[in-house]
Amino acid sequence: MNCKSFSTVLLLALLLLNFKGSSAIGQPPQSETRTQSRAISDFDAHSKTETQPEYEPNTSAAKNAELASQEELFENLRGPFENPKDNPERPNVLLIGDSISIGYTPYVRQALAAKADVFRIPSNGKDSSWGIKKLDKWLKLESQWDVIHFNWGLWDICYRHPDSKVQGRRDKINGTLTTTPENYQTNLEAIVTRLKQTKARLIWCATTPVPEHEAGRKLGDEIKYNQLAAEIMNANEITINDLHTHTLQRLPEIATKQGDVHFTKAGSKYLADQVVQEIKNLLAK
Repeated sequence: MNCKSFSTVLLLALLLLNFKGSSAIGQPPQSETRTQSRAISDFDAHSKTETQPEYEPNTSAAKNAELASQEELFENLRGPFENPKDNPERPNVLLIGDSISIGYTPYVRQALAAKADVFRIPSNGKDSSWGIKKLDKWLKLESQWDVIHFNWGLWDICYRHPDSKVQGRRDKINGTLTTTPENYQTNLEAIVTRLKQTKARLIWCATTPVPEHEAGRKLGDEIKYNQLAAEIMNANEITINDLHTHTLQRLPEIATKQGDVHFTKAGSKYLADQVVQEIKNLLAK
């Protein structure tokens, strides 16, 4: 065999070996393909782990909501939840809040009967985490809102413990706080962003006072949370209804009993007078 023939045979042998080591001509060996596949899978898994949802549910709020009693909801009252039939000639007002707002809703609706259709959300507004979860659904009660009066606070500052024997498992000594100040700020910022999208004129309602001997709430916490809320509302040029100061002027006279955050019928009407005035002021603009 001459040198030229030997070179040709050697070249063919090398090509044949290369072909066997590959899955196909022009493709990498199977071992390399498997390595690349594992790398892609590992990347995808890592990406899913690193990706965070836009809203991280407040686990403390969810657990505390389960501990709350039905009596705290005040959802058995018919009047507050009997929303009017929309009159297209009148502006639409939406009230969002907890049992305090449930108490004053009928009086606000009655006082504004000739000026606006006053709706309220179909349940207790509970804490701000619950508000974020339900807000879109509540805003669909009507296609357009002219004024939205809203509050979260008393449920956020409530401590609960599963072993407590007090109504709603309230326990400010051993319990867990529903919403930390940091979470409260984050929640309110998200709520304000969503409410502003409605183009309605907004009124933030300050949380009413925590009385002495309240089993699940600490004196002064509502003031701290009201200050946090005020910073957010001022930054967004949202009207503030200082129902906290208004309420203090008639306590303890209008409280249902010692250590209770709720009010008598006369007390709810007194709160309603302030709410009505704030809504009227915005409707007049």
